[in-house]
Amino acid sequence: MSGLCVGLAGVAWFSLSLQNFTLAWQHSVEKIRWEEDYHVTPAGLVLREARVRGNGAGMEIPDDAQLRDGTWHYHRRLPPLQPLRAGRTPEAVDYQLCADGRCQQLSYWLGPPKKDIAAVDLWACESASTIAPQMVLP
Repeated sequence: MSGLCVGLAGVAWFSLSLQNFTLAWQHSVEKIRWEEDYHVTPAGLVLREARVRGNGAGMEIPDDAQLRDGTWHYHRRLPPLQPLRAGRTPEAVDYQLCADGRCQQLSYWLGPPKKDIAAVDLWACESASTIAPQMVLP
């Protein structure tokens, strides 16, 4: 079974045994929440859908997006991501990892973002519990 590994440069800092998750964050300037739904596959992380509650500087809504209940929903056609790199800085609100209706900031597992480690990678890994101690969302 595949799972999600989180770390940097191929070294897993923690892993989760899950097949689907949402990566969410707040735009650092516009303060608008973004969400991306991913499916974990052997080939990598497949982006299923993305959502954003508004637009602004550097936040153009794709032409094919649909507005539902105040949120723009859209699909991007990307090859599987292996890895997905997410920048983390002390100046911005941390990413949230959501699964099964529960969300937790990455700092729960990694500690707060640090200036000397500006990014984190997320990737599909063979058996999450054998790569690193298995973690579960609280």
